[in-house]
This record gives sequence, C-alpha cells and structure tokens, in this order.
Amino acid sequence: MTDSAPIYDDKAHVRGNLDLGAAEWIRSDEGAEDEEEHVEIAFVEHTDGVTYTAMRNSAHPDGPVLVFTPAEWEAFILGVKDGEFDEPW
Repeated sequence: MTDSAPIYDDKAHVRGNLDLGAAEWIRSDEGAEDEEEHVEIAFVEHTDGVTYTAMRNSAHPDGPVLVFTPAEWEAFILGVKDGEFDEPW
C-alpha cells in the first residue's frame, strides 16, 4: 500500500448548500445558435460570504453543476488566457 497525500476539501461546507435558485446564469452567445449547448456560469454568494462560480451545461439545466472557489476560478481563467486548454495543432 502506498501513502497518499491528505485530501483537503475546501468546499465541503458548500457542497449541497449553495442556493442556485436565484442564480443568474450567463452564457456566451458568440457564434452559436440558440438550440446549441452552451456552458453557463453564475456567480453565487454563499452564507460564508464567499462568492463561488457555478458552471453547468445549458442543455441540462437540472443536471450536474461544477462549483469553483474564487482561487480555482482565477486559476482556470488564467489558464484559458495562457492557452493551456487550446487544442494542439
């Protein structure tokens, strides 16, 4: 058996407790038809005073939602800007 690093879950208190009922979902409409699937995001304040970023698939609005802390969202945005997720040519 190998030792593994401890897992730190910085969203355990948020999981299942983030109120998405009043979330204002934002999507990019650039170059897409209304019928197509979109990635949607919403900035949702939690009772802990932190604003989390929620992400979902517009074709499945009642489906899974990814939740990012402010630090995770910032790292994601910086990676996008840096081309980290660009397809290789």
